[in-house]
Amino acid sequence: MFFTWLKRYMPRGIYGRAALILLLPVVILQLVVTVIFAQRNYEGVTTQMTETVLREVALVLNVAEDAASPDDIAPMVTERLAPLMMGVMSVSPDGLPDQNSLSWYDYSGRVMIKLFNARLPGFLALDLTDPGTVHLFTDTDRGPIKISFDRRRISAANPHQLFVYTFTFGFLMTLISFVYLRNQLRPIKRLARAAEAFGRGRHIPYTPAGAVEVRAAGSAFVDMRARIERHIEQRTLMLSGVSHDLRTPLTRMRLSLSMMDDDEVGPLLQDVSDMQRMLDEFLDFAKGAAEGEFEKLDTHVLLKDAVAEAQRAGRNVTLLPSEGEGEGTVRLRKGAILRAVDNLISNAVRYGTQAEVSVMLTDKTLRIRVEDDGPGIPEERRLEAVRPFSRLDPARSQNKGGGGVGLGLAIATDIARAHGGVLRLGVSERLGGLRADIVIAR
Repeated sequence: MFFTWLKRYMPRGIYGRAALILLLPVVILQLVVTVIFAQRNYEGVTTQMTETVLREVALVLNVAEDAASPDDIAPMVTERLAPLMMGVMSVSPDGLPDQNSLSWYDYSGRVMIKLFNARLPGFLALDLTDPGTVHLFTDTDRGPIKISFDRRRISAANPHQLFVYTFTFGFLMTLISFVYLRNQLRPIKRLARAAEAFGRGRHIPYTPAGAVEVRAAGSAFVDMRARIERHIEQRTLMLSGVSHDLRTPLTRMRLSLSMMDDDEVGPLLQDVSDMQRMLDEFLDFAKGAAEGEFEKLDTHVLLKDAVAEAQRAGRNVTLLPSEGEGEGTVRLRKGAILRAVDNLISNAVRYGTQAEVSVMLTDKTLRIRVEDDGPGIPEERRLEAVRPFSRLDPARSQNKGGGGVGLGLAIATDIARAHGGVLRLGVSERLGGLRADIVIAR
């Protein structure tokens, strides 16, 4: 339960996690060293020096007891204990401080107050607000007195130097480690960018670099990318070759049938046309999303041209007003996107009577929507509908509207994935049929 709660506050990026792994031991080590030094070294030195001063203060108090009056204490201490270099003066009860005075960061002062309070009879207060002088207030038989002496006699000089050195060198070493860490993580980021670009259909130059493990991962990615590209190329060449070879006999059959006057020629010509259309779908599927290069396109103009082309082909399709507050262009493969939209429009008018196309552009996403008033696709069969050569009967009958080979949604799905997006199927709220959304991140 604790680790689940803690995981929400942990960095998600590899750089942040590596930095945390680097900083956490350094910070803990510095804190441990600081605590140990303060408790065992600094406190021990302060205790020894305070005990020495306590013996000197005892001598001053002995001299004060021999004085005839409070005014004689200071001259007698100066005369008898001049080497101690302590200043002594009488204090009236009204001039005594109410409590000890010290700064919040004065660790040695707390140690001194504790020792004076425990070992000095008559101890009243200690004033440590003056950085260079200690003012000790104590009670004697001749009344309260104030004893002043140098602060260096009771605490170590420049005790902060160790802390300064520790944190300074810790900061410098952490900075050097960050630079080294950044250089080590740069090849991983380059690999991630290359993999992300390849997933969106772009090929960017990438050379394995960095540590041995990163180089191994980079080399594996390069080999995998090459195998996938060869596989796509072989599939495209195979399907294109088969489709191209079949065009010649189909053309001869169409010419031969057109020269015949038999009444049965009409159905045969329709069969040839269906075969020709199936071959065109095979070619579109073989091309995939690799047609053309990525370019910055105005999606509103692009969809307007696609709808106009569909209307010229006699399809009942309407372009709705644009949605969203996004502006500018989007990097797309023009030919591939037009083919995907054309396939969605063809499916919409084939299984329905009308289609509506809309585009929504935001700062982060592009959404192209095609809706129809057809029978739609049940939710439990939508995953099957986007698979190649999949036809859903009776909702998607092969004989209705000229039929098909089940590649329309598969082509649109491949093109959406090649752009780093997704094809989502749902129910149209406006027309009641199928709603197909191509969603692409900008």
